Amino acid sequence: MKILITGSTGLIGSALIQALRAEGHHLVRLIRTPITSQEPTVTWDPDAGKIDAAGLEGLDAVVHLAGESIAKGRWTAAKKARIVNSRVRGTKLLAETLAQLKQPPKTLISASAIGYYGDRGDTILREDSAPGSGFLAETSVAWERAAEPAAQAGIRVAHPRTGVVLSTEGGALKEILLPFRLGVGGVMGSGKQYWSWIAFDDLIGALQHALKNESLQGPFNVVAPQPVTNREFVKTLGRVLSRPTIFPAPEFALRLLLGEMAEGLLFASARIEPAKLTATGYTFRYPDLEGALRALLK
Repeated sequence: MKILITGSTGLIGSALIQALRAEGHHLVRLIRTPITSQEPTVTWDPDAGKIDAAGLEGLDAVVHLAGESIAKGRWTAAKKARIVNSRVRGTKLLAETLAQLKQPPKTLISASAIGYYGDRGDTILREDSAPGSGFLAETSVAWERAAEPAAQAGIRVAHPRTGVVLSTEGGALKEILLPFRLGVGGVMGSGKQYWSWIAFDDLIGALQHALKNESLQGPFNVVAPQPVTNREFVKTLGRVLSRPTIFPAPEFALRLLLGEMAEGLLFASARIEPAKLTATGYTFRYPDLEGALRALLK
C-alpha cells in the first residue's frame, strides 16, 4: 500500500514507519519542516491552513498521529490551547483536503485517546460508551469530530483511542520509572483508579491491523484486555524491578506539582475493553501487565 504518515518523527510514528517499511509498503511522510528521510515527503502547515494537496493524490491510506504531547509540560492555558489546536486544526485540514482529492485514499486512521471517556470509576467502557467530561474528554470528542469530512466523502475513518502506552522512551511509564528504580515509588492518589494500558508493540500492531482490516471503522480502543488499578500497576512494576513500592504519592502533592494534568492523566479512572480489536481478530502479544513489563524492562 501507499501510506502517508503524519507525526512520523515522534515515538509512535517512527516505530510505525519501521514496521510498515519492513512489510514493503510505499511510505510518504507529511511534515512541517524539512527532514532527512529515505521516504518521500509532503509539506503542510496546519496553523496556517496550508497543505500540498497534490502530494496526497493516489494514496491508499493515511495514518494521522500528529499532535502536541499531553504529558510534557504543565497544563497552562497556552499549553491546553496547543493541545487542542494541534489536534483539531490539523485533523480538520487533513480530512477536508482528503475529501476533495480526485483520487482520495480508502482509509484514514486518525488518532484519538482514552481520555475520551473521562473519569468513570470501575464502569466497564467499550467503544459505544458515551464520552466523559473534562478537558481531555472534550478535546478527544472535538478531535474525532474533526475527521468527519473524510468519512462523509466515503473514506473509511478509524480512531484508535490509545491507552497508557508502555515505553521507556516516552509517555507515563518513562516519567515514573526513575523513582521506582530507586525504590521510592508507590501508589498514586487512592490507587483505586483504573489504568487501561497497552504494550508499545501492541500499539504498533493495532495500527497495522487497522490498516489491513476494512471492517474496522469508527473508534476502537487500543488497550490491553486486562486493565489494572493504579495500585495493581504499581505493585506489578515493583515486582518486575525487584524494588519496594512503599512510598505513596498523595493526591494533594501531585495536584500541587502537576496541576490539572494530574487529574487528567493520573487520577482519572477508565476501565476499558478492546472490544473491536478482539472482535476483528487482533491477537495481543502482551495481554497481561507483568508479561508486558518484563519484556520491556528485561
